[in-house]
Amino acid sequence: MAQRADRAGAGWRFDNTFATLPDVLFTRLLPTPVAAPRMLVFNRELAVEMGLDPEALDGEAGARVLAGNEIPAGAAPLAMAYSGHQFGHFTTLGDGRAILIGEHVAPGGRRYDLHLKGCGRTPYSRDGDGRAAVGPMLREHLVSEAMHALAIPTTRSLAVVATGEQVLRDRPLPGAVLARVAASHIRVGTFEHLAARGDLAALRALVDHTLRRHGPEAGGDGAAAALLAAAVERQAVLVARWMLVGFVHGVMNTDNAALSGETIDLGPCAFMDGWDPDAVFSSIDLRGRYAYGNQPGIALWNLARLAEALLPLLHDRPEPAREIAVAVLRGFAERYERAYDEGLRAKLGLLVREEGDAELMAELFSRMRAARADFTSTFAALAREGGPRGSPFADPGLTAWHERWRARLARQDAPPAVALAQARRHSPALIPRNHLVEEALGAAVDGGDLGPFHALLDALRRPYDHEGAPPRFTAPPRGDTSGYRTFCGT
Repeated sequence: MAQRADRAGAGWRFDNTFATLPDVLFTRLLPTPVAAPRMLVFNRELAVEMGLDPEALDGEAGARVLAGNEIPAGAAPLAMAYSGHQFGHFTTLGDGRAILIGEHVAPGGRRYDLHLKGCGRTPYSRDGDGRAAVGPMLREHLVSEAMHALAIPTTRSLAVVATGEQVLRDRPLPGAVLARVAASHIRVGTFEHLAARGDLAALRALVDHTLRRHGPEAGGDGAAAALLAAAVERQAVLVARWMLVGFVHGVMNTDNAALSGETIDLGPCAFMDGWDPDAVFSSIDLRGRYAYGNQPGIALWNLARLAEALLPLLHDRPEPAREIAVAVLRGFAERYERAYDEGLRAKLGLLVREEGDAELMAELFSRMRAARADFTSTFAALAREGGPRGSPFADPGLTAWHERWRARLARQDAPPAVALAQARRHSPALIPRNHLVEEALGAAVDGGDLGPFHALLDALRRPYDHEGAPPRFTAPPRGDTSGYRTFCGT
């Protein structure tokens, strides 16, 4: 059993508000200790942001805490209970291999969940072993930090700790624990869990707790509607930002939709190479439910499940409750389209609106798909080279579009250099290329060499550095990558 430890020197300050909610939402328990915790990757930047002492955590003592062998003073460990629609089917779930250690409050007042993933079996493990392997945990660390650098709301990784134990997947693999932090781990499925049980008192308590945690300020009869409206806003903006960088989440189940508006559970995620609205990478998404182009619609579908869970709190009569829910959900399309349109305009340096812009942008994607053009490289080439020079494209269709675009920039009041500077701020030069991620993870898992991982991680911290980005990390992969598949790691 994990041991309690007073490690005040690390700077932990816990205030565990989720643990005050009704017991139906969690089970109190400690992580299962691991054999030989050893720090693999430690996020010093994040530790400082959280008001923690990196020197006290980046070593043996910190590894024991962040693997779950020792529990900091003031923490209140628990496994969260929730339900969810997985690929459209409702089921009872929960933290099957993770434990919420507690809520750390930074000196400035910002609150962070400390969540250990891979720290042993819980009552919600079903047939799982409660553990995690090094590769998927390093993937989550890498991609979450890349998302953060891209200014996309996301959970983050404080550390990946090797356990000194093996986990059995398709073969024996070295085990690890991921120390994940988030604004909270409250999900759409958390509300579904209570609604399925008809526990309205607990549902009201969860609504009030979530509003206190994430806002907006609301109370009484308008609380549930305010929470739903805030979720619509956050999810619309989040998914728009995913789409603008070619990110495919992979498993947009309702238990992976966070009320904080953060990207959560980054196991089967990937970034597109060639632009393709049908891009699917997750090995378990056999029918393409969560394909790239489906993500906005799925986000709305998930929000509709949240609205269903909240119906009894929206109004005491069913029909007015449905009318309120539908009115709020109707706002999703407008908010998503506005966020996406603003982002795409920024990527293209369109500083003012002009009739015909929608057709210009639609034609770009049509040309890209026909040419099998790389999503990231196309926008980066436009931002970096597209204005004063000739076409950066070999494809005749893209070259013709490029001329139209240059003429469009020339009609703006600002010089093209201003437009291109904006484009560079919104079009990353590099992303976590799937082939580079696999190379880095392979070296770490099979050879114990973290050098490629750290080199890639360091490059990804500066995604908009068009001048200094190493060509090795910006170049698209060679050959057809349509068969690339990702796995959740359980």
